[in-house]
Amino acid sequence: MAMALISASGAATPLQVLLFALLLAASASSLPAQQPDMDRARWQVDRVNRRGPSLGLVMSYVDEATALQASGYFTPWRVLPFVDLYAVTVQTLIDVFSVSGIVHYGTAGSSNDSMSFGDVSVPKLVSYTGAWTWKKFRSPKESSAELSFGEYNIPNGGENLLGSLKFRNEELYSVGKPMEEVFWLPVDSAWFKVAEQLKVKLERCNDTFCLPTTPQVVYGLKGASADMFLDNAEYRKFLFREFGVSTVDEESAAVVMTTTSPGVPVIVFRGVSDLAGGEPTWSSTSLMNLASINALKVAVEFIGTVGKQKSIESVQRSNN
Repeated sequence: MAMALISASGAATPLQVLLFALLLAASASSLPAQQPDMDRARWQVDRVNRRGPSLGLVMSYVDEATALQASGYFTPWRVLPFVDLYAVTVQTLIDVFSVSGIVHYGTAGSSNDSMSFGDVSVPKLVSYTGAWTWKKFRSPKESSAELSFGEYNIPNGGENLLGSLKFRNEELYSVGKPMEEVFWLPVDSAWFKVAEQLKVKLERCNDTFCLPTTPQVVYGLKGASADMFLDNAEYRKFLFREFGVSTVDEESAAVVMTTTSPGVPVIVFRGVSDLAGGEPTWSSTSLMNLASINALKVAVEFIGTVGKQKSIESVQRSNN
């Protein structure tokens, strides 16, 4: 993993951003044979931190990184364009660098039929829906957060030896607070209000495909994450029906939980690239790039807006 220090191109005031690419598709053979010299790495980190707090821009897949590289939105810092740390966690970004907040963007599957391909969701709440308690014997539902396999028997529902799954809460440890069991994790409320004011025209076409209508930015929905790629129409319908989840991915909940614990602001932008099961075969391949580009456009507009606000606040403090 290479972490790059970049600046927003064309911004009214310079704003430094740390790119943190969690490239899940990278093969082990692409990693270097040995770790970098730790003394040099520490010097590089100190050099970056001396410039002041940065925003962390976090992505997960090659398509999302490619969209960023091709956008021209940012330019690398010529003194130190990247730092090799070979780490794969947002926790490392927070622990090592002086970070004022995390902006996470990427693609997602849709579990909400009212959302269209290419739309960008800015969720207010996210949840990790991959933590289950397996119940071998079927029993009356204790709550709505339980999936009974027997209900999906074909052609009719009935008993199933798989029993059911009960969705579990996560344990959230925050600075200065006792442990909480939570199911929903909120993004930063102040940052969400900033995002709601954004006016971004999204792309309708990429090099290979054009959507029938121009995508939209949708605010305030719920997102879900799990450590699996969801491609099952019935399960995505269950998530929407039981939890009101509109987008599904593999990373957002982990990013939000990691930043929530130490109190670091975080926000999520997810472009819809597929239907998470039951969609035409062209959607995930043809629209991954377009969904990445649109999510990035909204994230960059947000970063620019936050940068301008920080500049105004700095001027006001200096005048006082």
